[in-house]
Amino acid sequence: MSTPGTAALLRDAALRASRYLETIGDRSVAPSAAAVEGLGALDGPLPDGPADAQAILADLDEIVGPATMATAGPRFFGFVIGGALPATVAANVLATAWDQNSARSDVTPGTARIEAVALRWIVEALALPAGTAGGLVTGATLANFTALGAARHALLAREGWHVEARGLFGAPELEVVVGAEVHVSVLKALALLGLGKDRVTVAPTDGQGRIRADAFPPVGPRTIVCLQAGNVNSGSFDPAEALVPRARAGGAWVHVDGAFGLWARAAPGRAALARGLEGADSWATDLHKWLNVPYDSGIALVRDERALRAAMGMSAAYLPEGSLRDPAEYTPELSRRARGIEAWAALRALGRSGLAELVERNCRQARRFAEGLAAAGHRVLNDVVLNQVVVSFGDADRTRRVVAAIQRDGTCWCGGTTWQGHAAMRISVSSWATTDADVERSLDAMLRAAREA
Repeated sequence: MSTPGTAALLRDAALRASRYLETIGDRSVAPSAAAVEGLGALDGPLPDGPADAQAILADLDEIVGPATMATAGPRFFGFVIGGALPATVAANVLATAWDQNSARSDVTPGTARIEAVALRWIVEALALPAGTAGGLVTGATLANFTALGAARHALLAREGWHVEARGLFGAPELEVVVGAEVHVSVLKALALLGLGKDRVTVAPTDGQGRIRADAFPPVGPRTIVCLQAGNVNSGSFDPAEALVPRARAGGAWVHVDGAFGLWARAAPGRAALARGLEGADSWATDLHKWLNVPYDSGIALVRDERALRAAMGMSAAYLPEGSLRDPAEYTPELSRRARGIEAWAALRALGRSGLAELVERNCRQARRFAEGLAAAGHRVLNDVVLNQVVVSFGDADRTRRVVAAIQRDGTCWCGGTTWQGHAAMRISVSSWATTDADVERSLDAMLRAAREA
């Protein structure tokens, strides 16, 4: 039950949030040194007594707000971070007010149902097999963990071993095959699952980070094969059409780490990049990347619903089994926020055509960055097939100076990386808010920084 001042407080919060978003395109993308230094005002002893809620809100807005990175704006290209669509921001506010622990259908029927609908829509948008089950989690790391947990269960169950009950002590050994460009989130998930990040078989990759089909090792029924959809630097895809049938013919489980690249399947002009991935057994992707919902939101998708529930389900005397889908049966968490609300709102706002247009536009904008930088004499190190551009401005020292100058300038923000042994700058375009004018403005700032360096 709200207090008499709740409505006024929420109106104040809405006004402050609106002002932040309305002006985000006019401010420096990176916070100023003064704003970061101003965070010192937050330090101090634990207050002796209560504080006024509106004063708390003012402190957040006036002290923390200026020190935020403008990741919600149109010119942040440092990581694959999608700015939240307006409908999802508003849905997030409403969901927070509802404050539903969306674990069970009998307790939170509304949010459980909307999650089920959102999951079905995502499977349809990504053109994955009908009946694919899923669970909403915090991000790709936990999505990989969840899907690989289902893989571990399924492969060991074939050997008559119930890993959730008996653990890995004495269990038949599983082999894991990854590419040389595997993302660290996959390795972390393997470590957490007891499969060992250093025990993997590493398949060689080509100059774009794709597993070489001609060097792919033989696999068997105790093998988990981890493929990549969207290399974190180049945006490239492992050759699924060649590798998935070979792996499945050997009885292996195929998992796809598609944190952002899996969304290429939602755009007709890019779907060919991800052709063959529908034949996998599980997939992991982020919603706070190309679906542009607020942080944090990821999804684990598994073809075999029984394997996912067996790996993630739980039981207790106070948790009776129901006839409806209980969201907590598909994820590691019992207590969990209602992420399905934002996913549903994004898909409702975009529709199939809007989602495809968003992906295509960001890819086209990435291509414009690459063309503009190359025309100025800078070396683009990757084939720009998706939304990622990797560029070198000369030797390692000069490249780092240019990246630092771009970050200081504040027009846009890009991060440094190392790709194929070269120091480089990475440009990731994944926000609904990025216009072609933002790209041209950012490109000018990049070229100016390179000239001055």
